[in-house]
Amino acid sequence: MSELRPGAVVLDLDGVLIDSIHVMRRAFQRAYDLTVGDGEAPFEEYLTHLGRHMPDTLAIMGLPAGMYEPFVVESRKLVHEIEPCPGAAELLTGLRAAGVPTAVATGKTHGRAVEALAATGLLDLVDAVCGSDEVAHGKPAPDIVLLALEKIGATAEGAVMVGDSALDLRAGRAAGTRTAAGLWGQGDRTELLAHQPDLVAGSCAELAALLHRPEGIPA
Repeated sequence: MSELRPGAVVLDLDGVLIDSIHVMRRAFQRAYDLTVGDGEAPFEEYLTHLGRHMPDTLAIMGLPAGMYEPFVVESRKLVHEIEPCPGAAELLTGLRAAGVPTAVATGKTHGRAVEALAATGLLDLVDAVCGSDEVAHGKPAPDIVLLALEKIGATAEGAVMVGDSALDLRAGRAAGTRTAAGLWGQGDRTELLAHQPDLVAGSCAELAALLHRPEGIPA
């Protein structure tokens, strides 16, 4: 065993700190209706790309780039409906009390991430927010994780990247951090475990306990 004394914790946003899927679904369908036409939008496929910058996801899915603007507009209208994930505030508060800096690294733009965090009361509990519009390459590239660490004055050594998708885990590993899989999010459990994360948690409360346990985590 090797001790984990987190020098920093970087967290994905959607599905890890905030429950925003219902808002995403409505916004995605509205954008689809306006740009593609009648029919059910392929939202379940979209969920498999969570963590990417949305314009990149639209290109991968073969959907019109014009969906992005109405998606953002509708999302912002519904931001007040987003809820924090159970235990998210306690997780962040506990890390701050322990002197561990935290940063959000999300596929959302910086502005939208700040709005969502503010709407859920979590904004003041994180030390930095990094959006996909601030880096040249989104997840699974390490850019956004490295930027998050830079903003909070931390290094990858001793840091942990927390995510609910394979993209998050790949980005953290590429950046040189430990990785933690949040199974309470939208990611597929089998796929997440296949990436052999250093920590696996079923809730924010369980993650908090794992981060603070004295014996550390397996090397």
